[in-house]
Amino acid sequence: MRILITAGPTREPLDPVRYLTNRSSGRMGYALAEAAVAEGHLVDLVSGPVGLPPTDGVKMHFVETAQQMWEKVRQLTLGEPPPQLAIHAAAVSDYRPKIVAEQKIKKQADTLVLELERNPDVLGSMRGAFGFKGYLVGFAAETQNLVANAQEKLKRKGCDLVIANDVSRKDTGFDSAENEVMLCLPSGETELIPKQSKQTLAREIIRRVVALASQ
Repeated sequence: MRILITAGPTREPLDPVRYLTNRSSGRMGYALAEAAVAEGHLVDLVSGPVGLPPTDGVKMHFVETAQQMWEKVRQLTLGEPPPQLAIHAAAVSDYRPKIVAEQKIKKQADTLVLELERNPDVLGSMRGAFGFKGYLVGFAAETQNLVANAQEKLKRKGCDLVIANDVSRKDTGFDSAENEVMLCLPSGETELIPKQSKQTLAREIIRRVVALASQ
């Protein structure tokens, strides 16, 4: 199966020195790519800036901003042959600075006001703008109302499955080598996959998602 995976954070520049980003390490997305290749699938991995080595056997595509990730995912989704399965594990910045300063912003006043504007929605563009017809999986990093927020995201973005995890926990998520996730399906059915290493969890997710996508 041809699989498209996104991973890691994005960086939105404020000036030549600073940027807005998030705590995503990219470990989950990279583990998914590694697990998919181990099962014999063809994988394109679109990665934001992470401190991880490229994954052997994976076609790597490195980006920095949300706009760049949107453009690369669009290119791969509209390519021939298109992916049959897309797994969006990246933590894409929702907003970017409206104006990027050409020079370093100097410390002057006691407060600094930044005006932000919406970034393009990578996952939300898959069904409409990109015309993706395959099996679509999104990740939901939540701090409250885990299942309710994941189900809302599933419907709003046209996903076939949303994998939700509680990033407010200290023992799993962004900065951890382990994760625990909830699988949320359009039927309203949910299934918890208990805490385990991201590598082991990735293998389980790939097996389940490929089976669902093949139905």
